[in-house]
Amino acid sequence: MITFFIPHLYVGGAERVTVSLIKGLVARGEPVDLVLINRGTGAFEKEIPKECRIIDLDARRALTALPSLVRYLKDERPEVLITAGTHVSIAALIARLLSRSKIPVIVTEHTIFSLAFPFAERRFTSKLLPFLMRRLYPTATYIVGVSQGVVEDLRKILGMGPEKFRVIYNAIVDEALLRKAEEPFAHPFFREGEPPVILAVGRLHVSKDYPTLLRAFALIRRKVHARLLILGDGEKRKELEELARTLSISEDLSMPGFVDNPYPYIAHAAVLVLSSRWEALSTVLVEALALGTPIVSTDCPTGPREILKQEEFGLLVPPQDPESLARAILSVLQDNNLRRILRDKGRRRAQDFSVDKAVEEYMRLIAQCKSAIAYGE
Repeated sequence: MITFFIPHLYVGGAERVTVSLIKGLVARGEPVDLVLINRGTGAFEKEIPKECRIIDLDARRALTALPSLVRYLKDERPEVLITAGTHVSIAALIARLLSRSKIPVIVTEHTIFSLAFPFAERRFTSKLLPFLMRRLYPTATYIVGVSQGVVEDLRKILGMGPEKFRVIYNAIVDEALLRKAEEPFAHPFFREGEPPVILAVGRLHVSKDYPTLLRAFALIRRKVHARLLILGDGEKRKELEELARTLSISEDLSMPGFVDNPYPYIAHAAVLVLSSRWEALSTVLVEALALGTPIVSTDCPTGPREILKQEEFGLLVPPQDPESLARAILSVLQDNNLRRILRDKGRRRAQDFSVDKAVEEYMRLIAQCKSAIAYGE
């Protein structure tokens, strides 16, 4: 039995990737459990294969789920436990200690902590979390980073050698993604004859630096008529709406919030823009590559440069630089040949982030875990 442990099935990149891995493992005949801190009514639950058992610990947070998780590990004794997210990884490693079991734990991380910690609003996140990571992560069987940048950052924070670390890119591209991109969708910006749409996808969070994107869009509107669409929700909505009014761009800006299927929007956008201050491995960049949408991204730590291989598969600009971002977006909007080149090359690059490839790499890692247990290592 392979067990995945995540907080919930609400919207999120780590949750989406976990669901893709579960589907891939189940399709290969592997028995899989999915353990959730709180089941709730997550958007991804409908995608879980019926062969995968869902266990709801019915807790409010990772640490309060510990007693139930310890009981699960004692009763079910999975062959491997795979986590996604720092809080659940810490809880899983504590639970393994309390259960006195030798179950291999594969921790997966999606965050650049050296950049995220200074922005944490809670003392637990900024102070205690790094302390617990340094104490507990060395006890994991393997630590998977979703990019080389994530692994390098983790090694510096944890003070660990390379032996337990692996890089496995997120499981993103499959036939289901391409099919969903063809589904009907409705938004007035995409009506025939409307100006080109600049698209951004992601939660309204400080890490995404949407103020820089809005300021770049204000500069773009001085040159060409275009529209800006931001898919996602979060705590920065009011701040962004106020900035849009100040910049006099509200009439050409739409922020409809979260949409269940963003792929048709990505496929029909003139350009996909990532304005982030930091990223681990941006899922939406890979989705845009797969769907043939040209990309302009900030060259932020650490994912974009790794995904786009310098600037081979998209344009990179300095973070927090509205002028450079505006120039790059305009170059894509105004150069048909550049758009064609980026579209064709991007689809090839996207195959490096296929679900099949990620599942195969996890299966190899799981096999190594099982082998180590069999030989008593």
